Amino acid sequence: MKNQKGFTLIEMMIVLLVISVLLIITIPNISKHSTNINTRGCEAYIKMVEAQVQAYKIDKNATPTFTQLEAEGYLKSAEGKCPDGTAIQISPEGMVTRTP
Repeated sequence: MKNQKGFTLIEMMIVLLVISVLLIITIPNISKHSTNINTRGCEAYIKMVEAQVQAYKIDKNATPTFTQLEAEGYLKSAEGKCPDGTAIQISPEGMVTRTP
């Protein structure tokens, strides 16, 4: 019989076990950081909207709504939501807040 080179079934199972253990370790870390990323993304969006509200107030001497910000070109989209879906409001005083 010829001397054949290759991997045995045991070697392949060990490799699969190592890959599985690595996946078990990394997947929870990724999901944990996803929440942190969404929170920081929302905070950044709020700061950007606040800056646009201030720019609108300087230009027009009035407090805008999301629709006005979009119509005047201050925002690309006037959904009034963070990337994670949290709603945002602009108060009559021009304060941008997150609503639960």
